[in-house]
Amino acid sequence: MAQTQKALQLSEHGDLDKLKVIHDKAIPEVVPGHVIVKVHASSFNYHDVFTVKGMPGIKVPMPIVIGLDFAGVIEEVGPGVDGWKTGDKVLVNPLNKKRGLMGEMMDGGMQQYCLVDAEQLISMPDGVSFAQAAALPVAYGTAHRMLITHKTVKAGDKVLILGASGGVGSASVLLAKHLGAHVIACAGSESKAKALKEFGADEVINYNEVDFSKWVIEHHGKPQRRSYEGGVDVLVNFTGGDTWRPSLKCIKRGGSLLVCGATAGHDPAEDLRYIWSFELRVIGSNSFYDENLRGLLDLIGEGSISPIIDREVPLEEAAEGLRLIRDREVLGKVVVNPQR
Repeated sequence: MAQTQKALQLSEHGDLDKLKVIHDKAIPEVVPGHVIVKVHASSFNYHDVFTVKGMPGIKVPMPIVIGLDFAGVIEEVGPGVDGWKTGDKVLVNPLNKKRGLMGEMMDGGMQQYCLVDAEQLISMPDGVSFAQAAALPVAYGTAHRMLITHKTVKAGDKVLILGASGGVGSASVLLAKHLGAHVIACAGSESKAKALKEFGADEVINYNEVDFSKWVIEHHGKPQRRSYEGGVDVLVNFTGGDTWRPSLKCIKRGGSLLVCGATAGHDPAEDLRYIWSFELRVIGSNSFYDENLRGLLDLIGEGSISPIIDREVPLEEAAEGLRLIRDREVLGKVVVNPQR
C-alpha cells in the first residue's frame, strides 16, 4: 500500500473554498479493533455544508477529511477484529459510538483509504453498487426510520413531501411509493418536478410558483373538523421555518406531520389551534441505526428501490459537488469516487 493518498481536507471553517484536495495525506495505520477501508464511493449530505461553515457548539478538530457516508472494500484487518476479512465489501455507519460522526469528529470518507472501527461495518449484499450503498446512511437511513421504523405511512395514504428533490426528500419519495402511498412531491423548479414524476411521484408541486398548502386544498379538499375528508394523511416536513404553519393547514383530521430536521429554521411560527382542532399528530424521528441501513441494502438488493443519484464525480470535483448540494441544484445525491 502506498504511504500517502488523496483526500478532501478542511483546515478552517468558512466557504467551500476552504476545502482542498491534498495528495500527501498519510494513509492511516491499522489499530486494534479497526480495519482500513479502501473507499470506492462517498456521498455528500447537507450536513457537510454545515461542517464546512461551522456550527455553534460543535468543535470540529482540524484538519479534517469530510464525508459522512461511504462504502468500499476492507484493505487490512487489525488485531482483535472477528468476522471480517480483506476483500469484504462494506458500508460504513458514520456514527462512532465513542467519538461521534466520521467526517465531523474524525476523518471521513472523502479519501482513498480510511480507518474504521469494526463495529461500524455493515456487509454489502450482492447486487448493490458502492455508489448505491454510499448514498444511504444519513439521508436514506433517516427516511427509512421516519417512514418504516415508526410505521407512519401505509398503503393508500396521501403523502406530501416538502423538499422532495434533496437527499432525505427523494429517499422519502421512493420509500413512500414502496409502501403503496399516493405521493405528492414538492420541488423548486419544473425540471426537478418533472424528474420526481419520473421517479414515481404521483403528483408534483413547484413551490416557487404556487403555495403548496393552497394547492393541496384546491386539489384534495379542505380538511374538515368533523369528518375525515380533505387534505393529506401524512406531511413530511424537515425544513421548518416558513413552511411549518402552512403545513398544519393542509393535513386531514387525524393526520400526521413527520419531522426529522429543520433546514430552514428550528423555531417557526406555530398555530396550536390546527393541532387540537384536527387532532393532528406531530411525530419526530431522529437519526438512523444499523437496522435501517441493512433494511435499505436488502431493498436495493431485491430490486425494490434504487437510490436517486444525480451524478458521480472524482475527488478533484468534490467541492463543486458540495456546492451543487448547498445551492440545491441537484436531484438526489452527489457521489464522489476517491479512486478516480
